[in-house]
Amino acid sequence: MVIVRSSIVVAELKTMAENSFGNLVKAVVDIDRKIMAVDGELHADEEALLLEDGSAQEHLWGINIYPELEWPDRIEFDSVINIRPSQKNRSRGIEDPAVRENIMRIVADLVK
Repeated sequence: MVIVRSSIVVAELKTMAENSFGNLVKAVVDIDRKIMAVDGELHADEEALLLEDGSAQEHLWGINIYPELEWPDRIEFDSVINIRPSQKNRSRGIEDPAVRENIMRIVADLVK
């Protein structure tokens, strides 16, 4: 697992995908710190890594990145860690459009 603080190239994500799930890389984005953890087997593993690094759980959202796809299809909002009724998110997706847009901006800034 890697914490991406400045940037990562698509070629690295493709290699990560090929070595794990084939066509996707799991990622957890911290919308407050504007960083993400990638290349974990589970979103929960990446979430734990970011929590250990100082992130707050309410700012962490799980996504999947498909490096072979073009923008915006490259991002899928789907993770068990996103189920949080306390934040009015009752599904594996991300229901708040503003949060989704924020994640898209952060990932676009980090993935080159």
